[in-house]
Amino acid sequence: MRQTILVSLGISMALLVSGCETAEDRGVGRAIDAVNAEDEANLSDIMLTVADPNEAVIYFTRTLSENPGRIDLQRSLAISLTRAKRSEQAVSAWRKVTKNPKSTNDDHVDLADALIRAGKWQEADEALDAIPPTHETFKRYRLEAIVADSAKQWKKADSFYEIAVGLTTRPAGVLNNWGYSKLTRGDFTEAERLFLEAINNDRSLFTAKNNLVLSRGAQRNYSLPVMPMEQTERAQLLHTLALSAIKQGDVEIGKGLLREAIDTHPQHFEAAVRSLRALEKA
Repeated sequence: MRQTILVSLGISMALLVSGCETAEDRGVGRAIDAVNAEDEANLSDIMLTVADPNEAVIYFTRTLSENPGRIDLQRSLAISLTRAKRSEQAVSAWRKVTKNPKSTNDDHVDLADALIRAGKWQEADEALDAIPPTHETFKRYRLEAIVADSAKQWKKADSFYEIAVGLTTRPAGVLNNWGYSKLTRGDFTEAERLFLEAINNDRSLFTAKNNLVLSRGAQRNYSLPVMPMEQTERAQLLHTLALSAIKQGDVEIGKGLLREAIDTHPQHFEAAVRSLRALEKA
């Protein structure tokens, strides 16, 4: 009897210890899972920001194959393909994201963005039209403006650009796009105003500075505007202004601007030197 009791007690203790170990193991397992999840999130953030886009594509392709159906990984792969300028693949990836039941309106906006990058303007327009009008975001209206621009629907484009500018605290890029739209329409005065506004919002935006010079050159105004610029930038802008003058038949003015660009540049300005030599040989 005593032996039976001891055996029973031993079995009970073993089960109790076993139960304690299992609970502890589960706790350790959860802790490891939490650490792994945090590590994965950190690595994903790195891959989506500072990592080489093609390396990010490889990483998310592999991770997604191990975890199919996870929309966060589908989305990260689509973003990485967009960053890598692999437009057709990005479109396919964003289509998969938008077919996921957990997709959002922002995902549909990103699909439209990918379609624009791939030159699929009609499909981009359709993708934007499918988004509820209550989804009012800066990116949505910026894309709406670009699509309207491509279709030469100027009033719609201007309306969408204006809305987009009001929905962001950093409007320089969209102001530059809007100005370029005005430039292509031949509305040089309004283009100049928008480029100046873009520069006032972002002093480092060289594209807007170059476009501003183009809009002035188109009006045969060959002086650089007062704006912040480094010495190299000044030389490059003088070169742009020179080419604009030459294009409009003001060759001697163009030559003078090329010489000024060469003298201004802190290093050898090969492009301006070639242009000037070509003119002098003509």
